[in-house]
Amino acid sequence: MTQLESARKGMITEEMKKAALFEGVEPEQIRKGIEEGVIIITKNLLHRKIDGLAVGRGLKTKVNANIGSSQDRVDVKEELEKLKVAIEAGADAVMDLSTGGDLNAIRKAVMDASTVPIGTVPIYQAAYDARKRGKSFVELTSDEIFASIEAHAEDGVDFVTVHCGVTQRSVERVKKQGRIMGIVSRGGALTAEWMRFNKKENPLFDEFPRLLKIAKRYDLVLSLGDGLRPGCLADATDRGQVEELIILGELAKRAFDEGVQVMIEGPGHVPIDQIEANILLQKRLCNGAPFYVLGPLVTDVAPGYDHITSAIGGAIAASAGADFLCYVTPSEHLRLPTVEDVKEGVIASRIAAHAGDIAKKAKGAMEADIRLAKARKALDWDEQIRLSIDPKRARSLRDTSLPEDSDVCTMCGSLCAIKIDGRT
Repeated sequence: MTQLESARKGMITEEMKKAALFEGVEPEQIRKGIEEGVIIITKNLLHRKIDGLAVGRGLKTKVNANIGSSQDRVDVKEELEKLKVAIEAGADAVMDLSTGGDLNAIRKAVMDASTVPIGTVPIYQAAYDARKRGKSFVELTSDEIFASIEAHAEDGVDFVTVHCGVTQRSVERVKKQGRIMGIVSRGGALTAEWMRFNKKENPLFDEFPRLLKIAKRYDLVLSLGDGLRPGCLADATDRGQVEELIILGELAKRAFDEGVQVMIEGPGHVPIDQIEANILLQKRLCNGAPFYVLGPLVTDVAPGYDHITSAIGGAIAASAGADFLCYVTPSEHLRLPTVEDVKEGVIASRIAAHAGDIAKKAKGAMEADIRLAKARKALDWDEQIRLSIDPKRARSLRDTSLPEDSDVCTMCGSLCAIKIDGRT
């Protein structure tokens, strides 16, 4: 029985209880949200070593970190170190997006080592397996595509990105719109090419009931992917993106009716003044289903600093109602992220998530800031550092520049306003 089916029967599962404890809310709030389709719990029935993660309305904004090998760099130990660092930095979930090396072995190693939910994009596996057999991706049958999804589910993966909204109709909208960047999603581009070559509809759309059967069997959350997301600001909120979102909203309803949990993926590159509209549009078209956004990145001109451009957009998105932020690292658009990039990406997204939580009054968000403010007022440096999002970095910066007067810092010294104010 899926979490959604349990919720419909009025049952509060162990996963719901644990999620409520983590969120600081009543279990009934979690159950009711799942029943309404505005909250999900990501936990494959076969992934028994994790508690599951609740994502959705009225809950803390969650952060996902992407790791994974590429065709140019395959180092399983490094990917496992990225996993470890991401979790230590506070990532709520991790996606293994490996495209090089032994994908099955990498995925299983990540699953074994992880203490948080794991997501994947099975179409990468399908493309990889085709290449190993000397075939092109476009030569794959729908059976082979669905086999990759089921293999990931059998391994215990908790959520999968599936590009069901990349259809002949939505791709045609993109072409007619006339984008600068075209299709920038790997999964979206592969799917569009498969349809063009085979002159057939996307099997994930055409055979959606088949996908639902797999998901229901494992309580696998379907993350309905934004294969037509904008890859630059100029392409944001165009007809292709909106057409795909309309389709995803319809598919989300079909999944919900069948007892399958879903969340919706969103852009991407979005100007600041369009972010709130994108969130409201998704919530309206998708019946309030949890929204999982990449960034959004608010400018295209900052390669090397896209963890910052995405944190700006992520804070605005979270405050407007986005539920799940996919991190972006300083390496975005430039290279495969390093271990340090992963940490910076997670921390930046956590800052964005927390800022958004304050705006939407998530349980405990403002209280955390009040605790740190009181420690700062008391010039209690140890407590300030302990309460910070990244205590190690805060401690390092403090320790590398200690003043003679340990009550203050080397920025203001004897002119410390807090210390002066405390005398009056």
